[in-house]
Amino acid sequence: MGILKSSFSFLTGIACGIYVAQNYNVPNVKKLASTAIFMANLFEERYRKPKKPDDDD
Repeated sequence: MGILKSSFSFLTGIACGIYVAQNYNVPNVKKLASTAIFMANLFEERYRKPKKPDDDD
């Protein structure tokens, strides 16, 4: 009975996700994530401590 209950909730979630994606303006999560990573890299480069001259060895 456990596999039937878990597969029912999984399939219900998939059906609701498909309905929401087709009928509402859902943002592109992959694009949002890549933009966030890009902004984090810019922030890191801007505020990174400068290297000391002795650290090159």
